[in-house]
Amino acid sequence: MSTHNRVILATLTLAFALFVAPSLAADKAATAAAGAKNLAPLIDPAKLATLGKRGANTRIQKAVYWLSTAASNSAAPAQVIDTALKDVGMKGEAAVLTKQALLRNLDIANKLGCLDEEGLAAMRRGNAPIVRRGPYTGDKLSVDHIIPRAVCPELDNVIANLELMPLRMNESKNDKIGPRQLDLAKKLHAAGLLSAEGKQKIEAHPHR
Repeated sequence: MSTHNRVILATLTLAFALFVAPSLAADKAATAAAGAKNLAPLIDPAKLATLGKRGANTRIQKAVYWLSTAASNSAAPAQVIDTALKDVGMKGEAAVLTKQALLRNLDIANKLGCLDEEGLAAMRRGNAPIVRRGPYTGDKLSVDHIIPRAVCPELDNVIANLELMPLRMNESKNDKIGPRQLDLAKKLHAAGLLSAEGKQKIEAHPHR
């Protein structure tokens, strides 16, 4: 490379560092902030506590929409979630479990091919998108209670207990409790998201 070309490259690199990179970072931060603003009301524990039966199901669909939209605009979904959790005052293990659930649901929707234009339009309205990939192609992407609602109604609208799942798979589940449910119950109780009575009820339920 000639000296002249080196000078040009160095100048362009400096210009990018001084002007373009900060602008891109600012755009990402703005996108993350906007995503968090839309996500926060969907995961606010105070608002979730006022919902009726399965009231949070539509919120999971909407939350995935906003996280996917943020990601498509180069904002990290994890950052969006962190900001939203801070906005609603959720801390500690409750925040950790909620964040894990939201990221897991975003990943599930992506792997099942639900984040296409049609699927995102449905999720924005709180509706179930159609599964586009895998053995359950054509199913609706429903919301499952990891610890069944029939076993522990107090977890009905707890975000950390909700998981996206193809409808046929969801309908084939039963209300028995297994190792995953027992482990989650312990974590939810330790995080203050499940009462001692609820934990005892789950542990006393027939296991598989």
